[in-house]
Amino acid sequence: MNELSSTLLEIAEQAAREILEVYRRPFDVDYKGPRDPITEADRRSNDLICQRLRALYPDVPVVAEESPEGEWQHYRASERVFFVDPLDGTREFVAKTDAFVVMIGLLEGDRPTHGVLYAPVARRAWVGELGSGAWEVSPEGEVRPLRIEAVTSLAAAKVASSRSHPDSLLERAIRHLGPAEIKPIYSAGLKAAAVASGEADVYLAPESAGFRWDSCAPEAVIVAAGGRYSDAFGRALDYRAPRLENDGGIVAAAEPLHARVIESIADLLRER
Repeated sequence: MNELSSTLLEIAEQAAREILEVYRRPFDVDYKGPRDPITEADRRSNDLICQRLRALYPDVPVVAEESPEGEWQHYRASERVFFVDPLDGTREFVAKTDAFVVMIGLLEGDRPTHGVLYAPVARRAWVGELGSGAWEVSPEGEVRPLRIEAVTSLAAAKVASSRSHPDSLLERAIRHLGPAEIKPIYSAGLKAAAVASGEADVYLAPESAGFRWDSCAPEAVIVAAGGRYSDAFGRALDYRAPRLENDGGIVAAAEPLHARVIESIADLLRER
């Protein structure tokens, strides 16, 4: 793990402490939109991460979910960009399920090269460096290398996915794939962590899958662990596109399973 990854992990741990201070006491919930809550923990984590990154890397824009767009509106012109989700899984935070993470990713050129996912309650972390590898860090600080084991059969695969209503595209895609097991996980970061650590084989989100801050760190971890990360059509995500939404969905898995998932759901996506 290089110095940059260690620094991002340290920042994520500090943000996690801010989150837990709020989590362990009563807190208010505001809403940015329908089913889009925000809490003091989101804001405190966002502020800490952005302040630390700007102090250490003043020339690198920080595109963070809870920051005003004016702070990063010209990021597309920069070679390096940080994408930050200060609290991925706010609805789970509000529901007190413990299933939320801090996510910090670095884009260099057109691809994420470094990513950290940190689960505050479990104190587990997943770290990826493109070209060097991926690791899981235990609460005791033990570091375990991650390498995704290729599962070739859809029928044998475990799919990490948010569950939805029976007629949704997601549920139809799951029925189409016919996997061995569905692992309901609602945080984008925890879905990616499940695939990277071998707890699941596929991360599937055939419809909208959040924003670029929901994908930068996860992509870095998945790819560094030997997997492939794309939209639901098999296309690489364009982190410099005019829109920040991941409106093409997400599929992450090792090959050849990734290609089989893309092929299997292609007809459903064309019907959308």
